[in-house]
Amino acid sequence: MRQPVSVCLFWFAALLQVSEQGHHQRYLLRELLRDYNPMERPVANDSQPLTVRFSYTLIQVMDVDEKNQVLTTNAWLQMQWYDHYLQWNQSEYPGVKNLRFTTDQVWTPDILLYNSAHDKFDATYKTNVLVNSSGFCEYLPPGIFMSTCNVDVRWFPFDIQRCELKFGSWTFDGWLLDIQMNEADLSGYMTNGEWDLLEVPGGRNEVFYDCCAEPYPDVTFVVTLRRRTLYYALNLLIPCVLLSSMTLLIFLLPASSGEKISLGITVLLSLTVFMLLVAEIMPATSDSIPLIGQYFASTMVIVGMSVVATVIVLSYHHHDPNSGHMPHWVELVLLQWVPWFLRMKRPGDGMEPPHPHSSPSASQGKTFYSTGATTSSTTAAGPYIRPQSLSSLQASLARVSHPLSPPNPSYNPGPLPNHVPNHREPEPLPNPSPNPHPQPNGYLPYMGFQTLQSPPEPEPEPVQRSRTTGRGRGGGGGGGGAAAGGGGSDSPLTHQNHSSARLASAPLQPPTFPEPDHSTSAAGSSGQDASAGARGAGASYAQVGDLHVGEAGAQLEALLVEVQFLVDRVREQDRRVSAAEQWQFAAAVIDRLCLVGFSVFNIICTIAILMAAPNFGEALSKDFL
Repeated sequence: MRQPVSVCLFWFAALLQVSEQGHHQRYLLRELLRDYNPMERPVANDSQPLTVRFSYTLIQVMDVDEKNQVLTTNAWLQMQWYDHYLQWNQSEYPGVKNLRFTTDQVWTPDILLYNSAHDKFDATYKTNVLVNSSGFCEYLPPGIFMSTCNVDVRWFPFDIQRCELKFGSWTFDGWLLDIQMNEADLSGYMTNGEWDLLEVPGGRNEVFYDCCAEPYPDVTFVVTLRRRTLYYALNLLIPCVLLSSMTLLIFLLPASSGEKISLGITVLLSLTVFMLLVAEIMPATSDSIPLIGQYFASTMVIVGMSVVATVIVLSYHHHDPNSGHMPHWVELVLLQWVPWFLRMKRPGDGMEPPHPHSSPSASQGKTFYSTGATTSSTTAAGPYIRPQSLSSLQASLARVSHPLSPPNPSYNPGPLPNHVPNHREPEPLPNPSPNPHPQPNGYLPYMGFQTLQSPPEPEPEPVQRSRTTGRGRGGGGGGGGAAAGGGGSDSPLTHQNHSSARLASAPLQPPTFPEPDHSTSAAGSSGQDASAGARGAGASYAQVGDLHVGEAGAQLEALLVEVQFLVDRVREQDRRVSAAEQWQFAAAVIDRLCLVGFSVFNIICTIAILMAAPNFGEALSKDFL
């Protein structure tokens, strides 16, 4: 019975105590605010300053706007001071340990963010002021603070930004309101994906103005942020490095491909697009040039210079040989000094010269085959030897007249006819004793420069000359003269075609003579008849020999003129080819020199510019490793 009664008395006493606390708190609030003026500075002595302790609690870095140079943070402000008029004796008001007042009911310090960029300037949310019995007041207004920040993009994207947040009283000087700083609280900070928070140091400053003798204190917190470079490295730096490396491919591309200029301009346009992306991020300031902007600018300079160098290379590669000879200094620099420095050799410089007894198919550099009215050329692997004069050709052609020399005096021909018709050529006879050493171009089946000075080739089978009617010796001579004189009146192409056709269709044949009758000479019994027959045969042979020697001489003279024309023509073509090869080799040397020079310049620029950032190693170790 006693136990339920005691429980009821306990609950009744508790109810009486609660009602007593509510009564005391209401009474206390009415007593404290009865004569309270929120505009009055709550100090016991007006000559004494009111001390306010100020602290900053950073919750999150929301944004760093480099273009507008604005830092947006989520933070709490913490202000503490003693209010002389908000004190009470806790024993007189049992259970009332602290009270809460709105900012309109009690005095609060007018501490604002000096460098605020908010459209309302004060972005704090007005919370209640917490007051205890000793008069200790604590005010914690949260807010989204937008502050101006001098963003230094010199080392972008390896930059460290230091943004200041300056807090101070807007109306009270240092003699009325003394601001003391507490360290910033980072215990509740939320990490940012773009920025790493390094530290938030703070300091108290006093500023004296010329108009007033009293100081104006302020508390400044410096939010130190380091940019995380992984995003920018993957989206800006690596593409830029690849594009700058593609610049080197311009000099590896052959000049004959026709795509060197296109590749250079494409790389230049790609860099321009990336440069526009960087320009959208960076502020429009001339105080400093971003590091990545310097790298892009240097890369664009490299690409522009490579395009200019490519134009020079193409102009050298496609240079017209007829426009003039290569200057001596260009030949000295681009064909001797620079190739020696770059360890370059001209095509065919390291090849062995052809052996004098090698086959013509392996040693001839260029051979012109005359078939009808066309001339075709084939190029062998090795270099060819140019004829320096026509002496070898003349010596070779002089041997053609050997079959026209008088035979051995001991040779006894048979009876000759009294009259040799001059309108028919003699019948060719088989050579009873072929020459064991055939001469080159004996029957002129083809003409070639290398064959004029090369060892003799096997003599082809003689071609039977067709029987044609003519006008005797005078007609033959006239034909030879016309052929010889055609070179001066006809065009070079017509002359070349005529000479080629003549060389292919009319090979020179040795003169033919009647077969001597050895039985007749052997059967003669009288010495005088034999000697008379021998003298008659020699006279007839001399007349026939003079006839054919004159015809062969006219043909050889015309042949020499035509062959000399061919030699001059091919020498001119060879000179043009040699000049074109010199210009092309000079273009290749410039290409190689630009490749080496731009490679070294690109590597130096990449290392020097990117590693110039003070925190490059820190960014590399934290963001990439």
